[in-house]
Amino acid sequence: MMTELTDYSAFKLADLVKTKQVSAREILQAHLQYIEKADGRPGSLDGIPSADDDKKIHAFITHTEAIALRQAKQVDEKIAKGEDAGLLAGVPFTVKDIFCVKDTPSTAASRILANFTAPYTATPVARLAAAGGLMLGKVNLDEFTYGSSSESSAFQPSPRNPWDLSKVPGGSSGGSAAAVAAHEGALSLGTDTAGSIRQPAAFCGVVGMKPTYGRVSRYGLIAFGSSLDCPGPLARTVKDAALMLQVIAGADKADATAAMKDVPDYLKDIEKDIAGMRIGLSPDYFRITFPDPESGEYVEQELPTEIQDAVYRTAEVYKALGATIVEDVPMPNTRYGIPVYFVISRVEAASNLHRFDGVKYGYRTPEQVKDLTEMYRRSRGEGFGLQPKLRILMGMYVSAAQYAEQYYQRALKVRSLIRNDFEIVFDPGGLYKLDALLTPTTPTTAFGMAAVYGDSVMMQYADQLTVPANHAGVPGISIPAGFSDDGLPVGVQLLGADFSEAKLLRIARAFEMATETDEWRTKKPIVLEGE
Repeated sequence: MMTELTDYSAFKLADLVKTKQVSAREILQAHLQYIEKADGRPGSLDGIPSADDDKKIHAFITHTEAIALRQAKQVDEKIAKGEDAGLLAGVPFTVKDIFCVKDTPSTAASRILANFTAPYTATPVARLAAAGGLMLGKVNLDEFTYGSSSESSAFQPSPRNPWDLSKVPGGSSGGSAAAVAAHEGALSLGTDTAGSIRQPAAFCGVVGMKPTYGRVSRYGLIAFGSSLDCPGPLARTVKDAALMLQVIAGADKADATAAMKDVPDYLKDIEKDIAGMRIGLSPDYFRITFPDPESGEYVEQELPTEIQDAVYRTAEVYKALGATIVEDVPMPNTRYGIPVYFVISRVEAASNLHRFDGVKYGYRTPEQVKDLTEMYRRSRGEGFGLQPKLRILMGMYVSAAQYAEQYYQRALKVRSLIRNDFEIVFDPGGLYKLDALLTPTTPTTAFGMAAVYGDSVMMQYADQLTVPANHAGVPGISIPAGFSDDGLPVGVQLLGADFSEAKLLRIARAFEMATETDEWRTKKPIVLEGE
């Protein structure tokens, strides 16, 4: 049974613990043994490339076995006493290393925070632990979450895609998605700023949810874009994602941006039928618009047929379940999501990165300096990688007084137009009355390691179909919907109105149940084939 424990869902593991069929410690030991075999060396600052790197997942930066052992002991003691051990009793989870966890390294995958030990724990992490979860460790990401492949981490080797180790897992929550897909943990806590939960979930064939902005507290999250960042769950099933969201959602006195709105029971109606629901398809999500790298002119390109077909097949499943498919839903401002993100996110990133100055915490240059200004310059120059530097420079430029109206203020106005698109289609008294919008999650399947890295423009356009939800603040969930011709996972996305997570989870679960016996559901990542 020990080897099978890593294959069970979070829902199943918690049930096994609560019914005393297995202990939390047994679950933990099974996962630790498997991680040691499958993951390889964790990312580090001196991660010199090795030929063996291409044979392992490398999801982790820091292992927290001692913490997990203490948590498992507490769960088992509660079970022995007949006490409630929590919704996640004995469920192993990982945490994207952008969250602070007390007395552990919290690096944001950057050299500048490599020596930072957090003095407190982020609210979502604390809630997972309080619910009986077992924290296996901190997983890798793009530095400060800046990227869509997880390759920009200062801690190398960066994570690999469990379905094809020559491909990226996506980003920035690449370590989270890889760990879940490879069965290294049942759940993972990620963040989504432009699609950084949903895009790697699609690349790795798992479920990833971006909640409504403010649904989950950002306290203890090392900020990238404060008006865009959303913590959320990654899991292998929709029910597991709902279970995790149930635990982490809710108001937080430590975070003024956390919504005060009551948290519903996400599991109560998750398996009710969806007959009569209205699910929209938008032609604006079946193409991407991007600058040609040679001419600089904007080019409109249809998505690959296999990506489009996955969406249409999903729509047919929903139609068979009694849903109404509404076609030709206009989302005209979708095409501006990335240009707007280029401006807004970099202004907010530059602002948030000012705190890393080599004075209060984190990296400080060991070189002799003549004054405070030089100490700032050297510490930041040596501590930040390329992506943070680019964002600081661009953020300072577009927010400067002489350019703010031309760039930043205009971007904020277009952001409002993007939000308005969603308000129109989800308006219950409007023309479309949608319960959800069904779209592709990504324009492509997972790309090769180093295939796009270094081209920050094209890397950004991997998020064109996900970033509008971040601008609008609305929730979205990516679910597996099959495979490409070359065997890589394809994800589809469901977007909804503010605080419609319960409805989205219900619609996503309906597809999951309707396709559970499909042949494609039997496929396993390459790292699991030898089990």
